[in-house]
Amino acid sequence: MHFIPEKLDDYVVAHSENEPELLQQLTRETFRKILQPRMSSGPYQGRVLSMISKLINPKYILEIGTFTGYSTLCLAEGLQQNGTVDTIDINEELFDFQRVFFDKSQYGTQIVQHLGNALEVIPELNKTFDLVFIDADKDNYVNYFNLIIDKLNPGGIILSDNVLWSGKVIETLNPKDKMTTAVLEYNTLLKEDKRVETVVLPIRDGLTISRSI
Repeated sequence: MHFIPEKLDDYVVAHSENEPELLQQLTRETFRKILQPRMSSGPYQGRVLSMISKLINPKYILEIGTFTGYSTLCLAEGLQQNGTVDTIDINEELFDFQRVFFDKSQYGTQIVQHLGNALEVIPELNKTFDLVFIDADKDNYVNYFNLIIDKLNPGGIILSDNVLWSGKVIETLNPKDKMTTAVLEYNTLLKEDKRVETVVLPIRDGLTISRSI
């Protein structure tokens, strides 16, 4: 999505950090081999995720929704030397694909893959997190928030992707559109929940930053 004129958007991208070579390779392989490759974060949003992670310098990161591992690697760039990323995905067909690129990076030993339903995996994680990235099934965003809010360290950050949902959040709602309804409910939750303070960034399909108070 372009929230500013395309030429201006191109300028923004051109004057932001370049996509690392390994992530360029990952993008090419994703488009060659994986269905729905546009689910990947992409180079500009990837650099945004990397910058946020570097600013936070987290020890423990949780990612809900790995896909091919692009955003995982971006987030890992800000990790402390002894930090880890726990990343969860339900698609077992992507597990080995992810691992190949994780192990090609310098963060391979710091990335822990979890295969399964995130609603079941998260309660089993015996740690608290400095940074959480939610980019999975939208109808469970509220459930994910409720599971992770008490696992978030004070001042910890939740990043939530696709919160503008292709602009559908401001269109007349179709009562049968469960995904848009879920995104609207989640956005309202982040705005009203007193445990976090939130800003929405009009980056690509919308990225929310919520900080634990």
